[in-house]
Amino acid sequence: MSISRITVAFAKRNRQNQSAFVAYMMAGDPDLDTSRALLLGLPGAGADIVELGMPFSDPIAEGPTIQFAAQRALEAGTKMADVLALAREFRNAHPDTPLILMGYANPVHHMGWEVFAQTAADAGVDGAIIVDLPPEESQPLANALHDHDLALIRLIAPTTVGERLSQVLQGVSGFVYYVSVTGVTGVAVPDGGQVTMAVQNIRKCTDLPIAVGFGVRDPATAQQIAQSADGVVVGSAIVSALAEGGVEAALELTAKLAKAAHQR
Repeated sequence: MSISRITVAFAKRNRQNQSAFVAYMMAGDPDLDTSRALLLGLPGAGADIVELGMPFSDPIAEGPTIQFAAQRALEAGTKMADVLALAREFRNAHPDTPLILMGYANPVHHMGWEVFAQTAADAGVDGAIIVDLPPEESQPLANALHDHDLALIRLIAPTTVGERLSQVLQGVSGFVYYVSVTGVTGVAVPDGGQVTMAVQNIRKCTDLPIAVGFGVRDPATAQQIAQSADGVVVGSAIVSALAEGGVEAALELTAKLAKAAHQR
């Protein structure tokens, strides 16, 4: 049911002429108990899909906010086994909300592509985003995910156009993640007009839902992005709210962002 859970989540919002809200958080930040409380609370705060970050020591696509979150998680001793245990708890509590693992190739490769896919599927995960794994090197992971009905989700950058766009979209399932700005997460602010044109261009190449993230930090921007995208992704702002105000503050912000995304 993994990929179909994602399809159902987007279709539900689309029927209501709404954009889905995708919330990102880092597993183990600042410790397992706190991240568990946030993870289990996100669907109730309005998250239609949850991305659970797998902490890594060199998160090259991330801005300072998520870099520090990964560092805190690693210093707390968070391992891949802990991430997958959190995923299993999430699935037991929320049988219908899609859960995506997001991270970097090194720890997944160390675990083994097949073992990772099997364990993730057993835990109730729906798909994976491996940020630094280009299409040319992703076939072993793609095969493993496919064999266990897990979605392979790739990032599409503003510079990914023409033939390269078609290459990146090959084998992708679940949804497409469009990066609204060049650079790292949580720093620049997306331009609504450019996002609209980019989404329209991607739609010519795929029938998959298109979610837009990177730089979406407030309800106004979330609502703006929702005008053209099938989903709005927010990570750094939620991670910042957790660091500054705890789980309650992070869930309050999530609720505001989700409401904005749902008001297309």
